[in-house]
Amino acid sequence: MLTSQLVLLACVWARLTGAVTIYGVKSAKTIPTSQAHAAVATLAAYDQTVLTSPSPPSPAITNNFLVQLYPGTMPGMSIKQSGSFLGFSIELSVVQQTLGKNSTHLQVPFLNYMANLRARGGAVSIRVGGNSQDQAYLVSSDSIPNYGVVSKQKQAGATTPTETPDVVFSSDLLTMMKNIGDLVDANFYFGLNFFNPDNETNAVLVAQTAEKILGDRLLGFQLGNEPDLYGPHGRRNSSYSMENYMNDYQTMINDLNGASLTNNQILIGPSTCCNWNETELFNLGYLTTYAANLKMVAIQRYPSDNCKINGNVHDPQQTFSSYIGHNTITSLTAQYITSSQMVQAAGKPFVLMETNTASCGGFPGISDSFAATMWAADLGLQFAFINFSQVLLHVGGQDTYYNPFTPPPTNLSNSFGWTTGAIYYSSLLIAEAFGKTGNAQVVDLYSNSNNDNTPGYAIYEDGNPVRVVLFNYIDDSTGANDYTANIAIGGQQTGQASTTPTSVQVRYMRAPSLGSHNVTWAGQNLGGELGSDGRLQGTQETVTIQCDTTAQTCAIPVKAPSIALVFLTDTALTESSPDSTMTQTFPTSAVTNKPNKITISVDPSVLSTSNGRGGAGNNLLGSTSEGSLNSAPARMQAGAAAISATFVALSAAFFLISTGVFTR
Repeated sequence: MLTSQLVLLACVWARLTGAVTIYGVKSAKTIPTSQAHAAVATLAAYDQTVLTSPSPPSPAITNNFLVQLYPGTMPGMSIKQSGSFLGFSIELSVVQQTLGKNSTHLQVPFLNYMANLRARGGAVSIRVGGNSQDQAYLVSSDSIPNYGVVSKQKQAGATTPTETPDVVFSSDLLTMMKNIGDLVDANFYFGLNFFNPDNETNAVLVAQTAEKILGDRLLGFQLGNEPDLYGPHGRRNSSYSMENYMNDYQTMINDLNGASLTNNQILIGPSTCCNWNETELFNLGYLTTYAANLKMVAIQRYPSDNCKINGNVHDPQQTFSSYIGHNTITSLTAQYITSSQMVQAAGKPFVLMETNTASCGGFPGISDSFAATMWAADLGLQFAFINFSQVLLHVGGQDTYYNPFTPPPTNLSNSFGWTTGAIYYSSLLIAEAFGKTGNAQVVDLYSNSNNDNTPGYAIYEDGNPVRVVLFNYIDDSTGANDYTANIAIGGQQTGQASTTPTSVQVRYMRAPSLGSHNVTWAGQNLGGELGSDGRLQGTQETVTIQCDTTAQTCAIPVKAPSIALVFLTDTALTESSPDSTMTQTFPTSAVTNKPNKITISVDPSVLSTSNGRGGAGNNLLGSTSEGSLNSAPARMQAGAAAISATFVALSAAFFLISTGVFTR
């Protein structure tokens, strides 16, 4: 039995570990960064604009108030939510920079970003698609240059504000996604081309191929991306209507039903964003007509845009206040309460398939600020409260302000690390707030008399409150707008027995100001600009607060500005914390052996669970000889490389069997 397991795992890991590059490792050396920072200074992903926060309210807020919870239940609780609730939408055209070059060379920092979330929420949800999916085609692997998985070219005919390129991709993209999924418990949405429903043989082939490769890692196929913009953007005629869309949808369903998929109820739509009201589409019969094929219902929505269409330019400083406070969130989600109720009645999950601070890349000074961290966390909690099942934060390229994480530009990729965006921290908080059980139910507490600056949420599991999230949106370093929330479970004036604990534990999300880029979560951060490998740095801080057993309350201090996540039980804290017995992240280190040559080495103790970040040249991956001109996929065809890969894989197999890395 052990022998068969070793052989099986060796086959798997020969593919996964073949691109690890190992040279003579010397002590780490400081790499000058001035040239790198100059090179990226004009790119949006590295923008350092800091905006001025709104003045604190006058008079100051009520800074000591009761947060009353009830044992058993509370009115208005959401459906059950999972720790993977806040995931990522990755533009198809940038997957090679973000996920990996191919299935044998994965981006280790990306794995680490995802592993952080898996360790807290149990799994990760990732959508691959976006504007580029509707003119994307599956081709043979030898059609993609340099052993990559995608190739881009400028769009022909369409006039999208984002100038998204056309994409061709190989099936190795799907294999790469599957490998990532197995390493960090990631599950995927994949976008199907909906450009011409009357001639979609390639889209059908994609569906067949993706289902076969991804297996149970496939969450569903998004059929069509923002079809309400097809007319304005030149993908259909200018009069394209909801009725036209439903006819096209039916045509594609007919083709997919004939494709011998193992599961026909796999589609996601309508993924409208802007010009159509989804409730009108539902009233036309969308939810009932396609019920047999529709797995989930999705929309896409950004609260604003930076597209500069027709000279309509938003001043970030004037716009900043619209991202600060709870009311801006509830006014957005209120637009979807009716549609959420309709989707719930139809028995389907409702997904916000793509969102972020603003379309067309976000705003300087807003999208990578602590205000955006708070905004995204509040947004996730509020959409969970109105019974959405998933929210995905969009990830674009280098010229994007709102990315949760950004790899370095290609010409710097062998020397410098990634850059962590402010909203990535929001995903950490949501993962910990919801935990790993899949039973989290969310309720808006309307705390402090529903004050815009001090919202709060409770998370229940199995009928009992287990966590509380408290926001302080005010930017005030004087302490005048710090507050204390006194949490009580039962007791007080409720007529119920008190079940308030004797102590609670708290983790804080903090930054010096709302405009700051320097965010910490529980005392840790992910490094500065061009300085992250996706792993949290520093010592995690969890504060224990003793409760007042006489008053039957737990007094939680919340500074301005910050977010507090309160764990009401030890079990709740354990469920939301990384398991020390499991491999959580994938260490990498940048060292140099020769002038101007950067080698990324992998800690041998975790060699079996990572792929390294590259060798001495951008495309020289998989060589064990410094300066080799052969690529990893080519070398793996040679006998010596196959033997070497198998040897490493066998070592990996022993590691995997002993640690249970592949256990789901």
